[in-house]
Amino acid sequence: MEKINTIYCADCREKLKEFHSELADLVITSPPYFHQRDYGGIGIGNEKTLDEYIENLVEVVIECKRIIKDTGTIVFNLGDKYIDGNLLLIPYRFALKCQDIGLKLINELTWVKVNPAPKQDPKKLVSSKEPFFIFAKSSNYYFNKKAFLDIKDSIYKKQKINGNNIGKNYFKLIDSSDLTEEQKENAKRELSEVIFEVKSGLIESFRMKIKGIHALPYGGQAGGRLGQIEKKGYTFIKIYGNSLKRDIIESTVETIKGTQHPAIYPEFVIQEILKLLTKPGDLVLDPFIGSGTTAIAAKKLKRNYIGIEIFENYVRYAEKRLENFNNEFELFKC
Repeated sequence: MEKINTIYCADCREKLKEFHSELADLVITSPPYFHQRDYGGIGIGNEKTLDEYIENLVEVVIECKRIIKDTGTIVFNLGDKYIDGNLLLIPYRFALKCQDIGLKLINELTWVKVNPAPKQDPKKLVSSKEPFFIFAKSSNYYFNKKAFLDIKDSIYKKQKINGNNIGKNYFKLIDSSDLTEEQKENAKRELSEVIFEVKSGLIESFRMKIKGIHALPYGGQAGGRLGQIEKKGYTFIKIYGNSLKRDIIESTVETIKGTQHPAIYPEFVIQEILKLLTKPGDLVLDPFIGSGTTAIAAKKLKRNYIGIEIFENYVRYAEKRLENFNNEFELFKC
């Protein structure tokens, strides 16, 4: 029987088999990278071949797929590696294997490192990003887009359009366009109505596309907009008040004084992913919990956690971090 808010010292390939099916709301982890660091000669990351490494990771993912709920998701962060000057594309080979076992790849969330390691290779650019792959086993997965990077929404709203010059340039563009006089009259009337919506706070802002002036919508952007342009000569794109939630998250590479773990992923990124994919009280599982960052992030956001780590010294360090966090929290409450 698994214990909630516990870190197990074990090989996750064996320990995960003991857990109940549909137990966790989210699996989020960063396994050891292939031949990147010395992990003591045990566990995943020390395989002789890349194929063996990916097979072992997929073995873990198969158990994770069983353990997550129908509404749950699986997030894996992987780094890449060069061999003989050739970038292996390890994360993407892994992602394709995950799709082969029936997982849906929902997003590739790119972590952009604000302070990447300044490697001095004269014939390569500095590597400054890593993917966090978001997988689901059904289309019923929980996804709170509004909560993701919500700090940006407050900033965005402070920058909203106001004043008397809203849409002024669009009136000029309408006059200079090749629209018929009737189309111009209709365009100006609708433009005035949209401007009123902005000033009334019904929408945040807008964009206008005019036939012969702006490029036509294409691909996924087309839809009914292209038909409107062809029929009326113009269309409006209304923006409803939140920042655009992109698949990019910027954060520094973190270090913690005194840690023995060689690769700590950023707590900020983990917190934002937890906000996106879980609710307070949900259970988060990390099968390669390392220094305990996932557990710390879960506790701060009132989520539960289970961790697995093969190295005993990392387990002790993670438990110490959690103990310090709990002590600070109790002190703060006083």
